[in-house]
Amino acid sequence: MAHTDIRTMRRVLRREIAGTIGLLTDEHDFRAMRRYRTFTFDDHAAYLKQVEGLLRSRARQGGHTTVALFDPEEYAEFCTRQGLDPDHPSSRARFTARLAVTGPTLPYEGQPLADLLASLVDEGIRQATWEYATTLLARLGACTACGEDIGRAAFTRASDLLARILDTAPAGDRHLVCSVTGPPETLVAALHATQDGDSLALDETEALEFTTVLALGLATESPGGLVLRTTAPHRPDRVYGWRLRDHGLRPLTAGEVFDAYCTDVESGDLIPPESNVDYCAPPDLGDDDAPTHEHRH
Repeated sequence: MAHTDIRTMRRVLRREIAGTIGLLTDEHDFRAMRRYRTFTFDDHAAYLKQVEGLLRSRARQGGHTTVALFDPEEYAEFCTRQGLDPDHPSSRARFTARLAVTGPTLPYEGQPLADLLASLVDEGIRQATWEYATTLLARLGACTACGEDIGRAAFTRASDLLARILDTAPAGDRHLVCSVTGPPETLVAALHATQDGDSLALDETEALEFTTVLALGLATESPGGLVLRTTAPHRPDRVYGWRLRDHGLRPLTAGEVFDAYCTDVESGDLIPPESNVDYCAPPDLGDDDAPTHEHRH
């Protein structure tokens, strides 16, 4: 077989190999990797420029590349568990391959690296929030009175409430935000639902994360809230919400929603209301009082 044919076949094969790049998104993580002799970069900006050049080159050649969030602490722990030398390129490659399956990842689709970095960090926060909320739900154990798994019951109830909220919302795209306050920090989850004819299209992963955070708030009776904004052509946006209370959702008045949106969280100063937005009370969810559970001590 001619050498030209072999080279052509190899180029075709390279285009069909999917690759993953573990990306150090901030200066702190970059400095942590500089402890390793085989990590030869000494400037984060230059490192990012080289990564972007590689991503563009692979895209021009028809290759598909996934970008993963590379955490130096997790990498060190991985090497310890696997008995690997962390100061070796093959160890970093093995960890990156693992990230492709378990970690926050995004496909490179030609977007500016700055946009990809921001989206990747957001994806990492989303996954960490979901994992943390899931862990806390699992730790709640069984109700001492009835024996029901508290976390599972709360998740079922949160799923039902989310379905009611989406079903009773006015036609249009929906954007929901749920926040649950508790030690050590506030957990926030967002969900986007797009109107597609008579049905709604939403991301299943977003829905799972959103439901988990809402379930945690319901199960622990933590302070929190849920806000919905609907958007449709040729009419004002509608904004309304609920307060998490007594294992359920209690509607906010139109005035409370207005105050929440038109007050600066940090300074407490008033903010001018948005134009073409109606702040209103939510529709009736037809929700009965939720049963309460006793935590296992």
